[in-house]
Amino acid sequence: MLRIPEYESLRGSAVIIDRSDRGVVRLDGADRRSFLQGLLTNDIQALAPGSSCYAALLTPQGRMIADMNVLETGDCLLLDVRRDQAAPLSQRFDQSIFSEDVMVRDASAEYGRLAVAGPDAKHVLEQALALDPRASSDQFADPAWAVPMFELVVEADASANLLSALHAAGAVDVGREAVEAVRIESGVPLFGVDMTEDTIPLEAGIENRAISFTKGCYVGQEVIIRVLHRGHGRVAKKLVPLTIDVPSEADLPSPGASIRNDDKDVGRLTSVAWSPRLGKGVALGYVHRDSADTDEKLFTTDGTLISIRPTGTTH
Repeated sequence: MLRIPEYESLRGSAVIIDRSDRGVVRLDGADRRSFLQGLLTNDIQALAPGSSCYAALLTPQGRMIADMNVLETGDCLLLDVRRDQAAPLSQRFDQSIFSEDVMVRDASAEYGRLAVAGPDAKHVLEQALALDPRASSDQFADPAWAVPMFELVVEADASANLLSALHAAGAVDVGREAVEAVRIESGVPLFGVDMTEDTIPLEAGIENRAISFTKGCYVGQEVIIRVLHRGHGRVAKKLVPLTIDVPSEADLPSPGASIRNDDKDVGRLTSVAWSPRLGKGVALGYVHRDSADTDEKLFTTDGTLISIRPTGTTH
């Protein structure tokens, strides 16, 4: 059940988000960026110290293996990934090393993971670091969210200091339900929920964030380019932000529910939450491309009205 005060804090001030579900893959060595450049979808070679980008690792068929945030610290590359993928991704990358000067490992146990989010997040984070310099961390901003979102990667033995400093600076803890509500309002897909190993990035609509169209080759590029150039970017289904016309959180349909147009099944819901800001449900879901590009009325199987939500309506 969504706690409204937590949601309002996330939307109105600054909160601390537990990111213990996220892991860290670390790459060291002089060739770390050029090594990943040929594997990931975004321009890793262009990263300067302290900068980051969002990227995906694809199969040769253009389907997703994982998505990740890539942070260049100046000393190493840190990959923010789903925690259960950190070990297998480390092994996959390690097996791709030939003569490159690269060392890769699952470093999840070496780092703590937190995020600070909300309109006051930047100010609170600056205050926290001033209160306790020992609480320093590597960080990157995630511009895809409807509120300022700063992801923090901190050495494990400094995590407690950072958490205390953030509390002292005025940030409050927030639960998963509030974070999910704002994620879905923001239209941010989550791998393992809204994207799977069957997903092509173009279906999930992440190409503008995750793919560089000016870099050299990467695994799966041929399929992406073929769809964009020969298929004019048309895919069979698209992930779209939705609103659900229900009176309360208790009336929300479950993720996986069918989306229908008259008597036809045209898609399914992947993420669902209650939006106090809109006073109705919000969701992400896949719909057939013909339904995604029209104003047709969509419904769940029980007749609940669903509408495709214009991007930015809850920002």
